[in-house]
Amino acid sequence: MTLLRSYPAGTALDRPRNRFADVVVFVGAAVLIWLVVRVSASANVPFDQAAAPATVSTDPGQLPYYAARSLLRMFAALGLSILFTFVYATAAARLRRARTVLLPLLDILQSVPILGFLSITVAGFIALFPGSELGLESAAIFAIFTSQAWNMAFAFYHSLAAQPRELDEAARNLRLSRWQRFWRVDVPSGMIPLVWNGMMSFGGGWFFLVASEAISVNNHEYALPGIGSYVATATGDGDLSKVFIAIGVMIVMVVGVNFLFWRPLTAWAERFRVEDTGAAEAPRSVVLNLLRRSHIPLLLGRVLGPLVAPLDRLMSVFGLAEYPLHASPVRRRAGDLVFAVVVGAAVAYGGYRVVGYIESTAGFGEVGHAFGLGFLTLLRVVVLLVFATVIWVPIGVWIGLNPRVSRLAQPVVQVLASFPANFLFPFITAVLVWSGASLNWAGTILMALGAQWYILFNVIAGASAVPTDLREAAANLQLPRKLWWRRLILPAIFPSYVTGGITAAGGAWNASIVSEVVDYGSTTLVAAGLGSYIHEATKVGDAPRILIGVLVMSIYVVGINRLFWRRLYALAERRYSL
Repeated sequence: MTLLRSYPAGTALDRPRNRFADVVVFVGAAVLIWLVVRVSASANVPFDQAAAPATVSTDPGQLPYYAARSLLRMFAALGLSILFTFVYATAAARLRRARTVLLPLLDILQSVPILGFLSITVAGFIALFPGSELGLESAAIFAIFTSQAWNMAFAFYHSLAAQPRELDEAARNLRLSRWQRFWRVDVPSGMIPLVWNGMMSFGGGWFFLVASEAISVNNHEYALPGIGSYVATATGDGDLSKVFIAIGVMIVMVVGVNFLFWRPLTAWAERFRVEDTGAAEAPRSVVLNLLRRSHIPLLLGRVLGPLVAPLDRLMSVFGLAEYPLHASPVRRRAGDLVFAVVVGAAVAYGGYRVVGYIESTAGFGEVGHAFGLGFLTLLRVVVLLVFATVIWVPIGVWIGLNPRVSRLAQPVVQVLASFPANFLFPFITAVLVWSGASLNWAGTILMALGAQWYILFNVIAGASAVPTDLREAAANLQLPRKLWWRRLILPAIFPSYVTGGITAAGGAWNASIVSEVVDYGSTTLVAAGLGSYIHEATKVGDAPRILIGVLVMSIYVVGINRLFWRRLYALAERRYSL
């Protein structure tokens, strides 16, 4: 008698589903949709630019509403950042000629301070929605977007550039279309660094919430209802008790977003880990387990699943995910020459117009002054990076390699990283005023409060992505501690550290805008540096000085990236890609 080996059905290993989970998920989704509709409707109210309020009410009873408005702006900016990341990073990774322009441009965009964007975009957005607060709301969302998008784009680009060669060969052998390759290969392979850097970028958005909601440009001051503008108003009034209340609300928001959104997302992203052996203990999430026990995601999959194949056929017009193995050298050099001529002509024309504008307004003596101030800010950035590397690399490796520690430490790290450090600036400013200490050295500490977390988060992501089989092999070989660091850990986390270092440096330059000028009541402390230079020029609407400050900061950031960070990027891609 022949016995047939039986195998469980595809759903046999699924968690048992129950009605209680369905009720919780349905009610939660309904409440979320209602809140989004209710809060977003309040953004479309009449707006008079001449009579726009410069402050908001500091009544603590308004804080829940302010928190909801700020949270909606943050997630709207996050959605735009994800869309930008997918398009921009993919183009930079897949198009050779475009990469020569897109990567330097990304360096420049990252180096442009948020006030530089606001000085240009506020008037445009207000004109786009005349008589409605949607214009100012859009400007605030765009400002938060500029604090989130660049880090995510760098991270996703690196994941595409360091993608294992066998995945590329499999995509071409299976004749996947570009659309199919993107969603079935590129996004899954880059999901873990994208989620971790998205979490870090979200925290960066909190840091610039005050500047995004309490806008002071071109001799105009605007305030949108939000927790950032609440802190700005309370700080201006010198009311530390209300700042304390806002900090408490902010902690609740950060913990809530971590529990309901980021923790489930990081646990879900583990399914995209590529290695031969599974992790000893995978991250867990109560919310994710609840969703997995509900029938609602399964029903949505049954409804939306049949749309996948027609969408794949529709998007096949973009062609197959392949490239010719041999190209004509003559045609390639001719294309490169034409591309270089066009780009060079555009850059030369733009440079000519900028030089003429500066010469006819502020003069080139102001440029030299800005470069000198930029060097002072550069020293603060270098000190920040050195100390952040020494402190956070060992801690990040320890957290990333220990799932139990990660489960306990991740919420704490996320609260510290996501909490807007400039909410603490009023207390630090009060201490500096009381002690008479100089902001010239304390400004480095203020910058570090907002920028150091990029290194920690990327190191944690890099350490958690070290394949389990390599870690087990190192344990079986009983590698000495120094050899373990030198041969396994440092090479494994090096690409992630470079991503974190370059974004931390860019974040530090951006943070100089709010770290070199701090207010407390009627007292204003100013540190000598490029950040304070741009801050003062933006506040009074001095367009030539704003342009000079932004250009000088871009030159510093791009120059350092070209001379230092890009070489480390190339080394990471060439020698240390897993």
